[in-house]
Amino acid sequence: MKSNKWSFNDIPDLAGKVIIVTGGNTGLGYEAVKLFSKRNAEVILASRIIDRGNAAKERIQAEYPHANITVQSLDLADLSSIHDFADGYAKQYKKLDILLNNAGIMWCPYGKTKDGFESQMGINHLGHFALTGLLLSCLKNTPQSRVVTVSSLGHRSGHMDFDNLLFEKGGYKPTQAYFNSKLANLLFTYELQRKFEQHNIDCIAVAAHPGGSATDLSRHVEGKIWFKLLYPIFILLAQSALMGTLPEVRAAVDSNVKGGEYYGPRSVGEMRGYPVLVESTADSHNVADAKKLWDISKKLTNVEYILN
Repeated sequence: MKSNKWSFNDIPDLAGKVIIVTGGNTGLGYEAVKLFSKRNAEVILASRIIDRGNAAKERIQAEYPHANITVQSLDLADLSSIHDFADGYAKQYKKLDILLNNAGIMWCPYGKTKDGFESQMGINHLGHFALTGLLLSCLKNTPQSRVVTVSSLGHRSGHMDFDNLLFEKGGYKPTQAYFNSKLANLLFTYELQRKFEQHNIDCIAVAAHPGGSATDLSRHVEGKIWFKLLYPIFILLAQSALMGTLPEVRAAVDSNVKGGEYYGPRSVGEMRGYPVLVESTADSHNVADAKKLWDISKKLTNVEYILN
């Protein structure tokens, strides 16, 4: 039976493990890097802005001098940057124990990545799809490796409109685009797990969400009247980024975790509390949608998963 109070003390010794955390310089990712480092993992802190990554590393090492952290540049809005990161990693390492697909943006105005993708789907899903595929050889070389992708409660309002996936036909709404990208994270996770099982790959794909956590992700809507009205209620329900990161950390390191599982906070409608096994929507388990999203993602990113 899985514990209902899995906490910081349950994180095992991670000596010898190599972990990549995207968006590791702030918010949930920063807290995850800190926890992994505290438990002796070698952590690759992937950050879009290298100076911010180095500043995060310095803060962690001030608290934990033994922390083994390497900062690497990674812009998930740029496929060339993703290729450079993956190529550089593969030259230095032959193994990868945990890939934590943590980075993301939320509720931002309409924009495009450097490759022309709507930015929220482009960064939150397509960027991580490409990164995971390009690092697959290192994951396959590592027994019992894991891919952990961070979704959101917002996936419940997501909708896969494959005729307007990147809002090429208009109709862009920041909240809907975010919800769609978080649904995509789960469709990707479950399809990746199916592919691991079909090809007998000793790796599992797991998802997690932080509930309501106090991070800087809401910066794009802080000036909106509706946000100012709802913010006091959110603060009452929200938990710290440190607690918010526990579901993804549990998904990454708990030996009881199985492929295709989904972790989130246990209390107040999954808004806060210790991480437990939770369930996602029926839409997130739609196999036909998952396969279609996979094929579209492969075509858009031009990244082929070598599964044999």
